[in-house]
Amino acid sequence: MENILKVEKIEKYYGSRSSLTKAIDNISLEVEKGEFVAIMGASGSGKTTLLNCISTIDKVTSGHIFVGEEDITKLKGNALNKFRREELGFIFQDFNLLDTLTAYENIALALTIQNETIKVIEQKVNKVAKQLDIEMVLNKYPYQMSGGQKQRVSSARAIITNPKLILADEPTGALDSKSARMLLERFNYLNEELKATILMVTHDAFTASYATRVIFIKDGKIFNEIHKGNDSRKEFFDKIIDVVTLLGGDYSDAL
Repeated sequence: MENILKVEKIEKYYGSRSSLTKAIDNISLEVEKGEFVAIMGASGSGKTTLLNCISTIDKVTSGHIFVGEEDITKLKGNALNKFRREELGFIFQDFNLLDTLTAYENIALALTIQNETIKVIEQKVNKVAKQLDIEMVLNKYPYQMSGGQKQRVSSARAIITNPKLILADEPTGALDSKSARMLLERFNYLNEELKATILMVTHDAFTASYATRVIFIKDGKIFNEIHKGNDSRKEFFDKIIDVVTLLGGDYSDAL
């Protein structure tokens, strides 16, 4: 299988020389094309810092991160901007939609930046809207949409450019249980039918159970990982809970 993401011995420190905090401690991992991987960890475990480093929002202190064949820790300036624009898709907990644009315009924005023709933009937006069941809100502004609809619009924006890797940061965190389930079922569709590669940070075992692999982070290190394999989602959920229970109090806020 083709590796989409390869993280090699990365470390991340915060603070000054007199007061250093090690947020990531020598983490290495790989994500293959078409995988749906969840990263779980208690608050302060380093999971969000790891995602920020992979997304180039933050810089590693040492180590390397490869997306495809590109060492993204070496990218700067226009090359870095091009990488973010063309190779990554972002899905945020708070949606990050532009309030002055309709759903259609929010989704189309990335294609507009790439100078796609109006005809191509229309075809691609309508196709992804159908896949995520948001055709009915394309002409609405964010304030006119439910949280679940906004998150699906955000997801459409993330995949519209067919990025190598989709990064999701607590994507169900602001949703009610029904909207969360609908979104996660759409994620499964993107992963299984469209072969999208997804890396998702979550503190929630139910959300993680939709992934095909879960990596557990503790104190900036990989503590454990489990694979879904042929398990049902319920069976995989139970295995996730077993690991969470094993970690005890450190994960009291991870459920």
